[in-house]
Amino acid sequence: MASRADQLASSINFSKFGKATELKNRIWFTIGALIVFRFLSFVPLPGVDPVALSRLYSQAASGGILDIFNTFSGGSLERMSIIALGVMPYITASIVVQLAAALAPSLAALKKEGESGRKKLNQYTRYGTVLLTAIQGYFIAVGLETLGQSQGIAAVVDPGMMFRVGAVISIVGGTLFLMWLGEQITSRGIGNGVSLIIMAGILAQLPRSFAQMFTQVREGSMGGGTIVAVIGGAIIIIAFISFMERAQRRVLVQYPKRATQRGVMQAERSHLPLKVNTAGVIPPIFASSLLLMPLTVTQMLGNNVKGDTAWGDFLITLNQYLAHGQPLYMALYAAGIIFFCFFYVAVVFNPEETADNLKRQNGFIPGIRPGKNTAAYLDFVLTRITVIGAAYLALICLIPEYFIAGSGLPFQLGGTSLLIIVNVTIDTISQIQSHMLAHQYGDLIKKAKLKGGIARR
Repeated sequence: MASRADQLASSINFSKFGKATELKNRIWFTIGALIVFRFLSFVPLPGVDPVALSRLYSQAASGGILDIFNTFSGGSLERMSIIALGVMPYITASIVVQLAAALAPSLAALKKEGESGRKKLNQYTRYGTVLLTAIQGYFIAVGLETLGQSQGIAAVVDPGMMFRVGAVISIVGGTLFLMWLGEQITSRGIGNGVSLIIMAGILAQLPRSFAQMFTQVREGSMGGGTIVAVIGGAIIIIAFISFMERAQRRVLVQYPKRATQRGVMQAERSHLPLKVNTAGVIPPIFASSLLLMPLTVTQMLGNNVKGDTAWGDFLITLNQYLAHGQPLYMALYAAGIIFFCFFYVAVVFNPEETADNLKRQNGFIPGIRPGKNTAAYLDFVLTRITVIGAAYLALICLIPEYFIAGSGLPFQLGGTSLLIIVNVTIDTISQIQSHMLAHQYGDLIKKAKLKGGIARR
């Protein structure tokens, strides 16, 4: 049975889309912001040789962890642009702040202060973004100076402290600009800005991925049946993701009987929708960002160290065990997804607060006493559907990654990329439907007021 929201969405008249001026402005703003993001991905760091870097990157990072980072940044890392790190430092800083808010009483008190507390936590997230970007940017600059020495290729024209300082300033500025751009999309555009930036980067890499596949078929390194299997598998995964993202557990909520206009006592019933995947696309992104943060440094340095020292042996061994598709990488990735599923659900959904709101509105769940019992019941239900959601996310993200690692397919065709694309698309379309619904109701209210004024005359 369709929910009320689905019924309302199906009754939206999209023929009036041209009259929704605010919605059109929001969509155009979002498109313009994403175009700016794509232009920035082609602005190189000062002092970097793009031709030499392209040759070295294809040798050092193809199929590795840097290839994953390159996908999320829309190819910016491959070209070593000023937004080479993308929005990953901002996501990592958000993880740290949310973990701290869940553990530290002072930060937990800020969350309860409402809008002012949220602004303070966002400010702490920005400070953390600057710190993480500066650290990662410095190690990237150092890695660029040593990259390609064994092949006799110099990626940096004039290495030295001035190059490192300039690279760090450029990378920090680029990441902060992307962070600001994502916030502007969220407030003035359509959808979640950070998620849209990540999705735009993945979509920008898809044509290149298909071209790479067809090139492998032409060269004989990949069979034509593999492409058919990939396309068929992608369609099945997209259909499964679309089904699971709309799956929900509806908890029945009943309100006391109220007298209608005819004097009949009627009890109102509603439901509390609990999504199976309440965390959405956040767990895979969080897990990827935590893996990428240290591995960006270790792989940049690990490809250029010698194994005759303990530190060199450690970096080489770490890169081997944490390479894309290796058991340790897959295990850590799955553990990160499952952990962040439960963590993010605990952050965004508070059973005690929901139970108190129902109690203030005189609502109750049939068979469950209001107050603590309702909160315990909601926590019980949410924990069990989160188990299903976490298993679904781990399955979607890991199984395609396993086949990609074994067959050499591009990472952009993996489950994580498809999950991000489908999830962000669903969220964006839902927001467009909400704006269309609000515009449609606005027109009805105006017509009702106009008719009322004519009747009074």
